[in-house]
Amino acid sequence: MKARALSGAAAAAIALLAGAAQAATVQITLLARDGQPLADAVVLVEPVNGAKPPAPAPVQATINQQKMRFDPVLTLVPVGSRVRFTNLDGWEHHVRGLPAGLAGLSAGPGAGFELRLSGKVDGQPPESTEVTLGKAGPVQLGCHIHGSMRGFLFVTDSPWAVKTDAAGVATLQGVPEGAARLRVWHTDQLVEAAPTALNVTPLTALSVSTQVQPRRRRQ
Repeated sequence: MKARALSGAAAAAIALLAGAAQAATVQITLLARDGQPLADAVVLVEPVNGAKPPAPAPVQATINQQKMRFDPVLTLVPVGSRVRFTNLDGWEHHVRGLPAGLAGLSAGPGAGFELRLSGKVDGQPPESTEVTLGKAGPVQLGCHIHGSMRGFLFVTDSPWAVKTDAAGVATLQGVPEGAARLRVWHTDQLVEAAPTALNVTPLTALSVSTQVQPRRRRQ
């Protein structure tokens, strides 16, 4: 049998199908130690084979200081993103950003970032300051003036990183099929757990139990 050349339209259709077959959807449901959904955890899927994908484009994000809290508690951004801190309370706040977990205990004096924001005055816009995040990894936020305030940033260089929702579900699109590593990070971990081996198929869905038991947040 003699092979025939495909028409341009047919070749394009096959190429499109081949590309679609390599781009999978991965849905991960995380459970806390007590079996309840684990919300606000970062899920990363890292393909084992192939070249490292380019980092996602930087974004602009905002974290408010309001009612003695960082809002949102956890912000996920790509490397190079700019984050604006805005003080909506009527009193002064401080922001200190250090590597989260045990890494923060050994951080040198020049690590992270530090700034102060004056309290909001009626009839005037709140004070804001921006920082640019150039290094991947988790960052813990605190206020030296109000020690109960805790917040977190997770800075990623991976296009396949997402936060779990209130049901503990994270959905990642366009993940290459094949062998991969599944990483999970949560704000109440001192040390990130070892990654889990994962085989990505066109539609991958699994439930993952963790040893994380989130602390109750102040309302």
